Amino acid sequence: MTSRIYEWLDSRLKLKSLEKTLLDEPIPGGASWIYVFGSATLFLFLLQAITGMFLAVYYAPTPDHAYDSVQFIEQQITFGWFVRGLHHWGASGMVIAVGLHMLQVFLYGAFKPPRELMWMVGVVLFLLVMGFAFTGYLLPWVAAGLAAYALIVLVGMHVGAALMHYVIKKDGVLRRMWVRAGRLS
Repeated sequence: MTSRIYEWLDSRLKLKSLEKTLLDEPIPGGASWIYVFGSATLFLFLLQAITGMFLAVYYAPTPDHAYDSVQFIEQQITFGWFVRGLHHWGASGMVIAVGLHMLQVFLYGAFKPPRELMWMVGVVLFLLVMGFAFTGYLLPWVAAGLAAYALIVLVGMHVGAALMHYVIKKDGVLRRMWVRAGRLS
């Protein structure tokens, strides 16, 4: 039955050529477990999208109702605790999977031409995932999320200040820029 449906769709959409293009790419060195992180990231992204849409139906994004709406989802909605748990742990898993995927791509040199554009897109997606993870941690409006936000901001300010100190004092960037600006005027 399914093969007849596939043949019917293939006669109209030319699925076999698309299937060959997408699935029959040779992998140097053969298939390995190290190559699963991209697929795991895609699966976790789909999980986040589906559970996120369900949670968005019941979530109230205001400071005075956010915590209560999360409690309502967990305690009053049928399987709400399960969906929220999938979303919570799926987010952590996605951050780990994206990090491992980026590490694997970097270590195997898969960012080199002709795939450098894919690497740039991957870096942008990595930053988006980190941004979603950072902002999503605040949504239940609990003390742990606010403390994590404060810690990240505090650490970010100290790291930024240390980098600026190094760049200006140690590297002489400020002097070089001053000299270049003087030459231009």
